[in-house]
Amino acid sequence: QVQLVESGGGLVQAGDSLRLSCAASGRTSSIYLVGWFRQAPGKEREFVARVPWVTGYTYYADSVKGRFTISGDKAKNSVYLQMNSLQPEETDVYYCAVQPITTMNYEYWGQGTQVTVYS
Repeated sequence: QVQLVESGGGLVQAGDSLRLSCAASGRTSSIYLVGWFRQAPGKEREFVARVPWVTGYTYYADSVKGRFTISGDKAKNSVYLQMNSLQPEETDVYYCAVQPITTMNYEYWGQGTQVTVYS
């Protein structure tokens, strides 16, 4: 089992930045990928970005390329999402999730952190 706790959400004005954190605990040795997703009420969950836990390439949704940066710090068992130039339509609950080495799915999810962007 892997436990995830997100933090760093808040209320910001359009054009501002936020940095989200995702702290992992438990069987972190089983982690292959860590991803960030977002979801608004009544909408489908949307992939935002992912990073390999050990090493490898990051990957972003087209909608956030050039504005968001995902990074990891294994020493702190944490993954971060730096979000710049936020827009009101990006008001969502942001979740981090883990894909273990043994599966092709994101199996573990955090509780989410609310990001609200006002114009």
